[in-house]
Amino acid sequence: MSVVNLIAFNRKIPVKFIKFTRELQLLTNFKNIRCISTSTYTSQIRNDDIPVHIFDRNTKHLQRERAASATDVNLYDYLKDEIGYRLADRVFDIKRKFKLAADIGCSRGYVSKHITPDSVEELILCDSSKANLDSIKVKDGLKIRKQILDEENIHFEPNSLDLVVSSLNLHWVNDLPGAFKRILNSLKQDGVFLASVFGGDTLYELRSSLQLAEIERRGGLSPHISPFTEVRDIGSLLSRAGFTMLTIDTDEIVITYPSMFELMWDLKGMAESNAATNRVIHLHRGTQFAAAAIYQELYGKYDPETGKSTVPATFQIINMLGWKPHPKQPKPVERGTGEVSLKDLYKLNEIIREVKKVKTDDDQKN
Repeated sequence: MSVVNLIAFNRKIPVKFIKFTRELQLLTNFKNIRCISTSTYTSQIRNDDIPVHIFDRNTKHLQRERAASATDVNLYDYLKDEIGYRLADRVFDIKRKFKLAADIGCSRGYVSKHITPDSVEELILCDSSKANLDSIKVKDGLKIRKQILDEENIHFEPNSLDLVVSSLNLHWVNDLPGAFKRILNSLKQDGVFLASVFGGDTLYELRSSLQLAEIERRGGLSPHISPFTEVRDIGSLLSRAGFTMLTIDTDEIVITYPSMFELMWDLKGMAESNAATNRVIHLHRGTQFAAAAIYQELYGKYDPETGKSTVPATFQIINMLGWKPHPKQPKPVERGTGEVSLKDLYKLNEIIREVKKVKTDDDQKN
């Protein structure tokens, strides 16, 4: 797992912090809290075939349109730009030229602007926002098609695509198992699916601060951060959909902000705020200030040289790769055919040398 610290230099608005009450100071023993989780939804998705309608897709569409038409939209691209670049780099790692590919939920082209004609011949750009599609620029020589598409209802001709990519988009889909199955159906045999989504540890600092503030101020709590998919769920969902040769890994990107309020403002500018969820999301002003104070106390850092305080925000990125089955793909050997026991792994170098020696002797005899 790689940890990259990115500084959002554009967020330098000074904020005055309120003083802590004794009750809030008692909460500092939660310094290492990472997950007061809202995993009910993900467990339901994992165990049931019936989709759970957590997100309002119409609200999400309006949210994206508003963010895309904002005059300062470029100000909020820093995180999605970074993840899009990393996902495009994974496409280049596959030594193959893809004839037809699709970028599902392409947004402002965070992945597609890095794709070259040497790796993809034709690319279908898909997004629910026309404003996003109109703003995309790609490299010269790359053939493109633009298509209005809701990720909840992915539809392509069966066995028509060689590659499907999606960057930071599928975590807003209610029926994730169904989306994976439709993507598999659209791929040709030995086709590739590459995607990145936010993972369960994303914004754990903000989540825990809001929940602790609500407990202190309101005597109870409600979820204000959208539920994210867990790493353990992605593998099982891809396998159930029918993908093979899975590769799943995670990255952690930590971005620092002057305070919790700049973080929440940037999430809104990224069209990643909680407004699209089917739940009451009102936060009382007193709870917000209490949460900001808790955030600063539990996770904040003070720089004595500049005299400024900052707070970190962690974004966990789950990267997934799956292949549509093909008869010529490598297959695992049958159980019981292994020649080396796991208990002998500590002397693996000796075993390899012995195997090479035996093969050399056999070659000399022949």
